[in-house]
Amino acid sequence: MAFEPNTKSTIEIIKQLVSIPSPSGNTTKVIEFVEDFLKDFDVEMKRNRKGGLLVTLQGASNYEHRMLTAHVDTLGAMVKEVKSNGRLKLSMIGGFRWNSVEGEYCEIETSTGKKYTGTILMHQTSVHVYKNAGDAPRNENNIEVRIDEKVTSADEVRALGIEVGDFISFDPRVQVTESGYLKSRHLDDKASVGIILNLIATIKNEGITLPYTTHFLISNNEEIGYGGNSNISPETIEYLAVDMGALGDGQSSDEYTVSICVKDSSGPYHYGLRKHLVQIAEENGVEYKLDIYPFYGSDASAAIRSGHDIVHGLIGPGIESSHAFERTHETSIANTEKLLWYYVQSPLVSY
Repeated sequence: MAFEPNTKSTIEIIKQLVSIPSPSGNTTKVIEFVEDFLKDFDVEMKRNRKGGLLVTLQGASNYEHRMLTAHVDTLGAMVKEVKSNGRLKLSMIGGFRWNSVEGEYCEIETSTGKKYTGTILMHQTSVHVYKNAGDAPRNENNIEVRIDEKVTSADEVRALGIEVGDFISFDPRVQVTESGYLKSRHLDDKASVGIILNLIATIKNEGITLPYTTHFLISNNEEIGYGGNSNISPETIEYLAVDMGALGDGQSSDEYTVSICVKDSSGPYHYGLRKHLVQIAEENGVEYKLDIYPFYGSDASAAIRSGHDIVHGLIGPGIESSHAFERTHETSIANTEKLLWYYVQSPLVSY
């Protein structure tokens, strides 16, 4: 019988995930959410020292293992400087462009847990004051945070408890349209985390025993390059990153299918695993696209660089405008869910 995923349920999980601030380096709250979601499903869970979460489902065979990973950390920023005008200079967390966050609402979290709201703006924003408002470079020297408090000096900002090193997260502005689009920041990679959480829930609710012991790593440092490069058991044969397909000129990925990555900046992904994923998709009516991402790296490529002897792959829903104002469609989420459902119950590839 064909598998029909509960995509609406997955989207509700994703909406909750993107609403929890979790820039790389400050992910405890979102990991707690994942733990709370899974606590009633009788799964093995443990945190690694980096703060990620390893979830294990015992399989029919414990001799050979599989591992899937998705990351909950997101782009964000840190306070680089408390400026004399009462505003904040920023340091990027992750790879984005300043223009993609200009005008965005944000939240500043102090080291003591206090939270303040603000807006990310150009210093030269007012066209009535600055002749070069439209031409000034969008960079770390001109972008600043306007805090929603009565502050006009560095001393007044510090009196609030705000200091260099405090984390800044971006308002996700999550929205689901009647036409089936999911719009939000941080769909990279919380869309895939939501897919994996609902996959685990479905496996447990259906009483399914997977053919191999399968680990799910909810990593928390992917945006800075090393989220999934550890905690890989020596029995692990296949390692599949569930991240995103990046859309743009020259790309074949779209917002309606699951993307199977054949190559990114780290080089080709395992040819046998790629062909295995394509075969599963074609046999089960899963709509997919093969694609190459020239400026992309994943937790799977990080694991390979770390020296792990694994078969590695990368799939995910197609995400429009990655690292900016992201969007996908419910059909892309559904196709990713279907491919994962059949994949975790399939034989291992030959290597």
